[in-house]
Amino acid sequence: MGTFRVAIEIGDAAGERWETVEALVDTGATYTTVPAELLRRLGVTPHARDPFVLADGRRVEHDIGHSWIRVGGRSVVTLVVFAGPEATPLLGAYTLEGLRFAPDPIGRRLVPVPGLLMEFAA
Repeated sequence: MGTFRVAIEIGDAAGERWETVEALVDTGATYTTVPAELLRRLGVTPHARDPFVLADGRRVEHDIGHSWIRVGGRSVVTLVVFAGPEATPLLGAYTLEGLRFAPDPIGRRLVPVPGLLMEFAA
């Protein structure tokens, strides 16, 4: 898939303070990744530290927490990874699904998609 960037807003736990960043849409990344300094400035606190595998195969550990993310008028509380200061913000698959967006790599944009449910017969 081609890559492209979109403006995303990252919010504090109360959804009162927001900061806008340009994020790379990366469906190969599980979670949204944001520089730790920005998350801490908004008062987002880590609740766990977990291992991750980078695209080049290296294994690293990062803190994770919860933050509001807003894109194109939709918002969701999602898991965010606390990244280093030089890291490019990434909008990952978990957040995209929560926002009910899919990438359109040709149009280089996010498009709304319906949520999927399965009804179980009793």
